[in-house]
Amino acid sequence: MTDYGHDLVFGAFLTPQNRDPQGPVRLAQAAETAGLDLVTFQDHPYQPGFLDTWTLLSWVAARTERVTVSGNVLNLPLRPPAVLARAAASLDLLSQGRFALGIGAGGFWDAIESMGAQRLTPAESVTALEEGLEIIRGIWAADERGILRVDGAHHRVNGAKRGPAPAHDIPVWLGAYGPRMLRLVARKADGWLPSLAYLKDGDLRRGNALIDETAAEAGRDPAQIRRLLNIGGEISAESQGFLRGPVAQWTEELTALALEDGIGTFVLASDDPGALQVFGAEIAPAVRENVARERAKAGTVPASSRRGSAALELRRPGIDYARVPASLAGDAVEPGDREYASVRHNYLRSGSPGLVLRPGTTDQVVEALGYARSQDVPFGVRSGGHGISGRSTNDGGIVLDVGALNGVEVVDLRTRRVRLGAGATWGAVAEALTPHGWAISSGDFGGVGVGGLATTGGMGFLGRKFGLTIDHVVAAEVVTADGRVLRASAEENPDLFWGLRGAGGNLGVVTWVEIEAMELGDVVFSQMTLGARDISGLLQRWGAAVEAAPRELTSFLVLSPPRGGRDAVAQLMTVYAGDDTNTAVKELERLAEAGPLLDHQGYLLPYAGVVPPADKHHTGGGDPAVRSGLVTHLDEDVSRAFADAARSGTPYFLQIRATGGAAHDLAPDATAYPHRHQNFALTAMAADQSSLNAVWDSRVAPHTDGLYLSFDTDTRPERLLDAFGTTALSRLRHLKHTYDPTNLFHANFPIPQHNPDPTRTRPAD
Repeated sequence: MTDYGHDLVFGAFLTPQNRDPQGPVRLAQAAETAGLDLVTFQDHPYQPGFLDTWTLLSWVAARTERVTVSGNVLNLPLRPPAVLARAAASLDLLSQGRFALGIGAGGFWDAIESMGAQRLTPAESVTALEEGLEIIRGIWAADERGILRVDGAHHRVNGAKRGPAPAHDIPVWLGAYGPRMLRLVARKADGWLPSLAYLKDGDLRRGNALIDETAAEAGRDPAQIRRLLNIGGEISAESQGFLRGPVAQWTEELTALALEDGIGTFVLASDDPGALQVFGAEIAPAVRENVARERAKAGTVPASSRRGSAALELRRPGIDYARVPASLAGDAVEPGDREYASVRHNYLRSGSPGLVLRPGTTDQVVEALGYARSQDVPFGVRSGGHGISGRSTNDGGIVLDVGALNGVEVVDLRTRRVRLGAGATWGAVAEALTPHGWAISSGDFGGVGVGGLATTGGMGFLGRKFGLTIDHVVAAEVVTADGRVLRASAEENPDLFWGLRGAGGNLGVVTWVEIEAMELGDVVFSQMTLGARDISGLLQRWGAAVEAAPRELTSFLVLSPPRGGRDAVAQLMTVYAGDDTNTAVKELERLAEAGPLLDHQGYLLPYAGVVPPADKHHTGGGDPAVRSGLVTHLDEDVSRAFADAARSGTPYFLQIRATGGAAHDLAPDATAYPHRHQNFALTAMAADQSSLNAVWDSRVAPHTDGLYLSFDTDTRPERLLDAFGTTALSRLRHLKHTYDPTNLFHANFPIPQHNPDPTRTRPAD
């Protein structure tokens, strides 16, 4: 018996006939309604009676909601691989990860040649396919540095730019029969996709054996290669032969193919909507039940948890990979996995974790935390991976990535209450709220994760109008270090609710927050460039204009320090939270008086256009040192000190964010973030922490009053006091003792717990 432990998938193999162009689309929708997982179409571009398969796949993806779409199989000789790669990634992004790449080397060469392609021998066609795969995967590897060069005998790219990255790790399935193709499947592909009608007795067994042997030689576990099978037949009352009979017969025979020949995906070739309905609603569930029962008896290891020898050698010490919970193993990523490059780093920080867990439910978060507690390695929690401190990745440890918890749900239309998954991004949130005429004050970039920002503060482009993001959080769900799932609000666990709004990363893993959105239509967004030869004077004039402006105006200033004889330049990014363009222009003119105006662009657009959605494929690098501080006014002393830091040559990036207005409406003790009178946040970024500390501590820090911890990488203990103040920090220490007594959440500026028992040793920070 050969059972690789793949989750069973059932699909349809449809004819793209063009007599009734909507017919194949209706069949695809019928397959989805029947509960099937996959819809595939033949690809014969030389066939005038067929719709173009790629166009049809795109149309079907738009007209369905759940099923994966694929060619069965796409004709590579007539589809240039670089273009196919970008088309595939684009369709995967548009369908939110519902594309699979079934591809073949070409078979009907007279017809292929008639369409302008060069005829290849069987051996040449395999070589061409292998070259094509290298190009396709190279284009998808948007997170790799450098341009793509492949100098193949049949397919070449010479300096192609990589990207876009697909929405998910697109599986590549090869239609293959001969030994050369089967060996290519074993080395390079994610699946083998033959048609049963073209196989002789024993071909499945022989094909599996060759793939398994070659995969092992290449350091891959054979279970990494899904075995798919196109099948035909007839569902009838009486048995008339193999796959020609009643539902019970189909169930028995497909169960045998799964358990004895390792088939994980069955694709029914039929254009009969009735057959698709029976296949999806009756046969598929029965086969799944039979296979699950037999696997339980046999103790079959799921394919998702298996790795080849090459990957096993990259596993990190201190992590018990065998004990990863089964519910998490399928989506977990290890060094050596193809997805590893896309999950190892953060926005600014390079990382090399030994394991990335990606739970999709609260229960799985509980399991992930339980597992992490049992492993003696670094541990981090990631929502969007955009944090400047970079503590949500590590080297050799475990990262719990809640990116799959990305729902955006309106809970109450009357109160504009919205539930946001911690893994959602603020760009996606803004896009979802725009049709309602709502917005939530967030950061300045759409790729930032909800969980990180909504538990630390949230200084954004709507800040002076609406305050910090945490000021509008009304409830949250949090998994504590001991695995409890708690709801926090003003009525439930109010102490935890207080601490989550400003220091949430120390107290648990937030899975969702509920926020009362604000009514907001279009806004005015301005991008202005000013000459900054007189840095101190510019800062004073800009700061005074911001403080005098109505709350609708929030402005951020990025200062490019003087370099190579060139004067400093200030770039202003400003939002006027409303569509009153006359008032907005008057206020922007006041900002422009801060220095010589070099360039200005203004837009009237929804807030979603200011922070558009952005992907979370981070490449790390840079690993900058950052210091930050809060000030009440940009007076002469503060402005001169910041200008001196800019001219020192140490920082390469400096920013000031306006954070007054509505942020002052809450009392300092209303949330764990106590800074409710300062108007500006100063930030500087440099290459070296000690050098930056020397400049910042001597010139800027003496003028600051508090700290926004998310914009700092200095881990000296006094930063916690700067961030929270004496009263709030004392209260947070008590909360740390209550909710995280073992200091599981110690990666990101850990708060030392209050220890009521002096004989008990406090865990290390």
